[in-house]
Amino acid sequence: MGGITYKRGREPHGKEHRVIFRNIDREGWDPGIETYLKDGGYDQLKKALGMERAAITEEVKKSGLRGRGGAGFPCGVKWTFIPPNNTKPVYLICNADESEPGTFKDRYILHQDPHQLIEGMTIACFAVGAKLAYIYIREEFPEAAKIVEKAIAEAHAKGFLGKNIQGSGFDLEIYVHRGAGAYICGEETGLIESLEGKRPYPRIKPPYFPAAMGLYLCPTIVNNVETLCHVKHIIGMGGEEYAKTGTKNNTGTRILCVSGDVQKPGYFEVEVGKVTMGEVINDLCGGLKPGRELKAVIPGGSSAKVLRADEIYTVGRGDDARKLTIWDIPMDFDTMAACGSMAGSGGVIVMDDSRSMSWVLNNLNNFYAHESCGQCTPCREGSLWMKKITDRVVAGKASPSDIDTLYGVAKNIDGRTICAFGEACSWPTESFVEKFRDELIGDTKPELEGALVNAETLTAAASL
Repeated sequence: MGGITYKRGREPHGKEHRVIFRNIDREGWDPGIETYLKDGGYDQLKKALGMERAAITEEVKKSGLRGRGGAGFPCGVKWTFIPPNNTKPVYLICNADESEPGTFKDRYILHQDPHQLIEGMTIACFAVGAKLAYIYIREEFPEAAKIVEKAIAEAHAKGFLGKNIQGSGFDLEIYVHRGAGAYICGEETGLIESLEGKRPYPRIKPPYFPAAMGLYLCPTIVNNVETLCHVKHIIGMGGEEYAKTGTKNNTGTRILCVSGDVQKPGYFEVEVGKVTMGEVINDLCGGLKPGRELKAVIPGGSSAKVLRADEIYTVGRGDDARKLTIWDIPMDFDTMAACGSMAGSGGVIVMDDSRSMSWVLNNLNNFYAHESCGQCTPCREGSLWMKKITDRVVAGKASPSDIDTLYGVAKNIDGRTICAFGEACSWPTESFVEKFRDELIGDTKPELEGALVNAETLTAAASL
């Protein structure tokens, strides 16, 4: 990064393209507003306040920015869903409930560069006509909440929040709201229910699309931390110029969080689609651990379907079809979907040949069984059933037919719940069984086949 010095051992890799993480781990940088202003902070907000609101939304649409929270929906298009004849207050919510296993990017923005987020939020609020916004921060980020609260106070003192911002006539208040440690609050309507002081049961869509019927049944835009930070840079660069980074339909940069069996796990900001899975593992992360071979990758957070290392993936149709190994897959939304998984939240979990797939799946199932909100029967019951079955598999107390039962339970959750948590908990099981059936069956015991009760039940009954 030209003219910027980073802390020793924290320097960006040569294949990174830092925009959002430009100030992360920067030498001499602190989260205070004076440091931010010296670096050109809030210049984009001043520019935006002199633009027509519709023009800001149009720039975001031109940029091709897609949501970085998981779904990858076009940000500018989402903003246009607010009813044109609306007479109710409009709200904006920043989803800082970063709780997808394998994802650890937003917290660094909150800790080290909170004014970037506040500037992006303020521009977004001006564009959609919101005069009240919330930053919903997960309970596990107590220090981040303090830092952001201080940053909001600093922005107020400098006239970047509050009444008549920078003499523009635009008013905006931003408040921090802390969650209580529930994964389901990452789902936008569950988050809204929580913000209203209720149990976070996700709402049915339709009719409760947040842009039409969100917080207090008023139009509400919910965007992720990283997404809102990009808004600032789109205004600075212009939508068309921003769209030149990344690839077609997958523009800009995104932050990948790599964990698991690599030598140098960490966070890396790259142009979307310009880096392959192989480059992420071998170049950015220094390769696999010595003597190990790649077995599988979960490319977009724990709810993304697993990819086998030895599989050949077909992307495109007809004459445009091409075959890719896992090493050749570009890290973008569309290619990842074509390979049967998703880019999701950018959490890349790498697994080498030392990993038991039964253990990995059981670990995921334990998490989802614990985090189900319990509103929908298929998810409430099914997530626990999947956990119990994989508990038996790793304990050596399952029969081969239990794997078919496990798969059947997952398929009966998928598509049968109010929110996407149903898919989040069922997709790992579906994909692990489809990709690693033989290994899972290998961890079962054929002699238990047909038993009316398993050893676990007998033990429980004996202790009554």
